[in-house]
Amino acid sequence: MSRRRTLGTKKKVALLVSAAAVAGGGAFVLAGTSNAAQSPQTAAESTVCQGLATALGNNQRFIEGQRAAPDAQSAARIANREAVIAQIEVQQKASTCVVGESAQDSQAAQQQPSQTASASAPAAQAPPASQAPSTGNAGSGQQVCNGSTVTLSGEAGAPAASSNQFPAGTKLKVTNLDNNKSTTVEVTSVSGSCALLNNAAFEEVREPGKFLIRRAVIEKVG
Repeated sequence: MSRRRTLGTKKKVALLVSAAAVAGGGAFVLAGTSNAAQSPQTAAESTVCQGLATALGNNQRFIEGQRAAPDAQSAARIANREAVIAQIEVQQKASTCVVGESAQDSQAAQQQPSQTASASAPAAQAPPASQAPSTGNAGSGQQVCNGSTVTLSGEAGAPAASSNQFPAGTKLKVTNLDNNKSTTVEVTSVSGSCALLNNAAFEEVREPGKFLIRRAVIEKVG
């Protein structure tokens, strides 16, 4: 009888150990899945991360431009944009993106294949001059910056835009073709892109959770 009880006890212990191993294995798998989900994503892997990286890159290019050709207000502008970059990095971390990644970093790698392809393509395949992006000389109501994506500068304040093509006081209408929302804003400062919306203006046309408008129409309306 004693031997039977001992064998029975051993079987129960073995079953408990086996169950614990299965539970432990399951917990390990779940933990691994959770950690994988929290791994930072690059701009190439996420639209949200790409939008934030583009915004960061726009501000970096603006700072580079101010340092290359400084004026009396450059120091203040640079300090402001550095604060904006710090806020964008906070957003990158909160969105599980690679913190500090800018469009300048990500686009360099992404454009290499396309640049190679374009180099081998016949010259006849180049788009005609009439399709080139319009400049600040465009008339009122004319579509400009064809093919440009739109993102945010990270700046606070009333709805406004910054541009590298249009002077302060120019009014631009930006339409997000993915949701048909539009906003008309005034250019108030210089940036590294055709039309860069501040936070308030971007909120008027954005899709929830996105920091980049891929399909946009930009019109000069004043």
